[in-house]
Amino acid sequence: MAAPYPEKNVTPFTQDIADAALSPVIRNITFADLQDALRLGWADFKAVPNHPIILCLYVIYPALSLVLAGMVLGYSLLPLLFPLLAGFTLMGPFAALGLYELSRRRELGEEASPWQATKVLRSPSFGAMLGLGTLLLTIFVVWVATAQVIYVSTFGNAPSVGIPHFATRVLTTSEGWELIVVGCSVGFLFAVVALCISVVSFPLIHDRHASAADAITTSFRAVAQNPVSMAAWGLIVAVLLLLGSMPLFLGRAVVIPLLGHSTWHLYRKVVERNPNLPER
Repeated sequence: MAAPYPEKNVTPFTQDIADAALSPVIRNITFADLQDALRLGWADFKAVPNHPIILCLYVIYPALSLVLAGMVLGYSLLPLLFPLLAGFTLMGPFAALGLYELSRRRELGEEASPWQATKVLRSPSFGAMLGLGTLLLTIFVVWVATAQVIYVSTFGNAPSVGIPHFATRVLTTSEGWELIVVGCSVGFLFAVVALCISVVSFPLIHDRHASAADAITTSFRAVAQNPVSMAAWGLIVAVLLLLGSMPLFLGRAVVIPLLGHSTWHLYRKVVERNPNLPER
């Protein structure tokens, strides 16, 4: 019987060793690293201000949120307003692809311009990024559907006649507070899943042309090895997005680019630069 892997004289055992050598090395990080990632992200944002493509994208982002809110109000689907606006942020890591490229170029001392940011669209790894973005979109759709099921199981199918009636029913009844507690708890679980999947996966794909599966695995490993720090990062993201929602979501034109740049620097702190791995 022919020996396994005869052409390269590789056995399953040596293949496992090789795979382990190529696996990204995860560092332990602290709160100081999170603070430094935000500082570097803010420096990136200030260094490339008023770039039309970046700013248009992130001014359109909150504007679309407002349009979406108006559509929801117009169709009397008030129960889905909060789930839609909250869940829309799940797509943030995918929307920040251009920002990762700008931070990478500044890190290398290269030109960082709006057109350089668009080069990510021609990356050989863009297919993997698109696949991972589709996964986040699926999570978003499932979240909205779940939120609708929670609302119907609590209040039934009777529509709200307006904002005052809806607010009164949610905030002044036992069923309303049950809806808030259950909805926020389930939404928290969706947010945790999204964080575990995407906390370093998009920067890793962009930087090292990793597959989507390898990037997700590395992201889960990063969270498992740094549970407290990653929980703190998730809280920071949530608080900044909340602050960016005021007034009228326009603050997100600053908050989301800041988080995008900072995520790149968080990736650099979490994933060690392994010389055995191909980098750009």
